[in-house]
Amino acid sequence: MSHVSSAAAAAAGPAAVIAYGAVNAADLQIHHRFEQVGDVKVFYREAGNPNSPKILLLHGYAASSFMYRGLIPLLADKYHVIAPDLPGFGFTEAPASGSYSYTFDQLAKTIGQFTEQLRLDRYAMQVFDYGAPVGWRLAVANPSRITAIISQNGNAYEEGLGNGWAPIQKYWKEPTRENRESLHEFPTPSSIKWQYLEGVPDPSLVPPDAIALESYLVSRAGNADVQLDLLLDYRTNVAKYPEFQAYFREHQPPLLAVWGKNDPFFLPAGAAAWKRDIPGADIRFYDTGHLALETHGAEIGAVIRAFLDAHVK
Repeated sequence: MSHVSSAAAAAAGPAAVIAYGAVNAADLQIHHRFEQVGDVKVFYREAGNPNSPKILLLHGYAASSFMYRGLIPLLADKYHVIAPDLPGFGFTEAPASGSYSYTFDQLAKTIGQFTEQLRLDRYAMQVFDYGAPVGWRLAVANPSRITAIISQNGNAYEEGLGNGWAPIQKYWKEPTRENRESLHEFPTPSSIKWQYLEGVPDPSLVPPDAIALESYLVSRAGNADVQLDLLLDYRTNVAKYPEFQAYFREHQPPLLAVWGKNDPFFLPAGAAAWKRDIPGADIRFYDTGHLALETHGAEIGAVIRAFLDAHVK
């Protein structure tokens, strides 16, 4: 059975997959688990046969592993899929700001240890938004572990930074209380809704339950400080872009970029820039916004599946 028919069968549900005779239906079941990593209780979604090639899905803002709820069944018949919630997001339980360092170095350290504990010795990874700089750090630290990369609006080039970063860049240059407070609307339900809908030609394609869940999660006590800490620390990612780009040039990982071209934060130029460092990169654009999987999940999922089938053995 081809990857397209397999993906279509998975999307239709376990019964359809059994009819195709492709996989054990149990492999498509998504388990919801926790793993204690230091003082962080990491929540993650898991599906697929543990003996299959491994895929690590890293979400970003404004999302959690919930963003991969539709993609996981499209991959789990052939791949062992792991999708954790980063500290400060989703259902992962982490200490408050001040007791845990909400920096991208620390997030990468926690997720790196998470992969060690789950024995993810070699894996492909899909990254989105904040998940990208976490993933890039993992790749730079252990390049031999990465079998392939999919980036969905996960940036690694300065030309990819859109105008939406302007007030945040002011905060980077002058991290005063005043500049921090000027961003108080960023971690709010209204901002979450805007990020889901901005640049989307047909808003009826965006499920309101996704917006509602992430709005609830960002509104939890203390989470605003976590998000503002991470916004400030994002400047370290930009400073590391040359290091990340050197990794791409040296190791030439198979790379697929699937990009919402109307994203106000991460511009198409950031995806196109991979061609400089990885000439064979597969770059694709979609007429949607920041959270492209919410509107183009089936289309992008089929492309991801074909890419993984071609590059991950």
